[in-house]
Amino acid sequence: MNTLKNFPYQNILVLGLAKSGMSAAKLLHASGKHVTVNDLKANTDDPQVNQLKNIGVEVVIGSHPLQLLDGVELLVKNPGIPYHNPIVEEAEARGIPIITEVELASQLIGDSMIGITGSNGKTTTTTLIHEMLVHSQRKAKIAGNIGSVATEVASTMNPKETMVVELSSFQLLGIMSFRPKISVLLNVFEAHLDYHKTLENYKQAKANIFMNQIEDDYLVYNDDDETVKQLVKDAKAIKVPFSTTQKLTDGAWCDREYLYFKQEKIIALHDIALVGKHNLENILAAVSAALLDGATTEGIHHVLTTFTGVKHRLQFVQKVHERSFYNDSKATNVLATTKALAAFNQPTILLAGGLDRGNDFDDLIPFLSEVKAMVLFGETAQKLKITADKAGIDCVEFVDNVKHATQKAYELSEEGDVILLSPACASWDQYRTFEERGDMFVRAVHTLK
Repeated sequence: MNTLKNFPYQNILVLGLAKSGMSAAKLLHASGKHVTVNDLKANTDDPQVNQLKNIGVEVVIGSHPLQLLDGVELLVKNPGIPYHNPIVEEAEARGIPIITEVELASQLIGDSMIGITGSNGKTTTTTLIHEMLVHSQRKAKIAGNIGSVATEVASTMNPKETMVVELSSFQLLGIMSFRPKISVLLNVFEAHLDYHKTLENYKQAKANIFMNQIEDDYLVYNDDDETVKQLVKDAKAIKVPFSTTQKLTDGAWCDREYLYFKQEKIIALHDIALVGKHNLENILAAVSAALLDGATTEGIHHVLTTFTGVKHRLQFVQKVHERSFYNDSKATNVLATTKALAAFNQPTILLAGGLDRGNDFDDLIPFLSEVKAMVLFGETAQKLKITADKAGIDCVEFVDNVKHATQKAYELSEEGDVILLSPACASWDQYRTFEERGDMFVRAVHTLK
């Protein structure tokens, strides 16, 4: 196990257990640090609590006593815990540095990583890069919000391996020296303002991914996104743009027939298995990063001709009697659903609904031209019906859940139709996670045969 060397902090508080807190605490303890873990919701009989106590880590649960900060030199915060949490605010007031566990991962492996962030497309792009490297016989491991947490992966890496890590704005707020050799900034849309408070704060958190990069690092960025272009303007790294709208001499681009990297023809567009314009952007970003890290054209070609999507992210499930079923349960907002709808130009039945976050759905209307029917569920069903009426969709059905929605959509469908679960809403009114919602859809599709 790799441990931290020359890490200047001795007394450290880890706030929040979960996977990231557990991994950080174990790494810090193995590195000879005095570690205290504090978690509000954990119970005394939780296996994680007992495991930490058994190796000598102090664990405090049920509250956040401010005296835990006495003598603390560093706070390692679970990314999901907001900065207005009282113990976090007190740490800031005392001048205690606050990091997330990805900073610890960078302390372990330096710049041997490719970091990917953006408002949408992170998981797909991260997966593509990792697969492209693996199929090019490059040694790579995947980490972050997909797979294992970064510190867990970094603790077992050797110097010849690359970590491909998906990074959220929450994680990137908590860095100090974190520096990927290759950073990827996909896009920036308004999101997570309940956490960041302002759009400017959110944008700056995303920009942290290249904050510490130097002149021989690489920054892959979306040249079609004006916000991204402004953010990267003063970056020190070598800029490698990608675009679906223009020819580039220094990055990845496409015309109507082929995808290119600089002047090299990589693949014919009709050979790419993954559907959707937004996924073409993700593919361009992934090709850029993978090639910069030594992937081969053959390895990239193999992945792009076989990869049909990450689970729950415009994932092709299967065809049933010439109806194509797609699981896009990760579409928890209107923007994500517009991107899914834009991926198809054939008759579509849309399954949507979920937690009411107070927004309307009128931004969907320009993208509903191919939608012949909507099957609605959850708290927002009636709101979505209003949008369907505005869009001139006559066939609208209400059901109890995603399972019933799948059956109803199949009954309404004809050969050649797309049946798309893309809810435009969070899942928490009926399901614990979007994954649970998507799994119900996949199971229901498989029962149709």
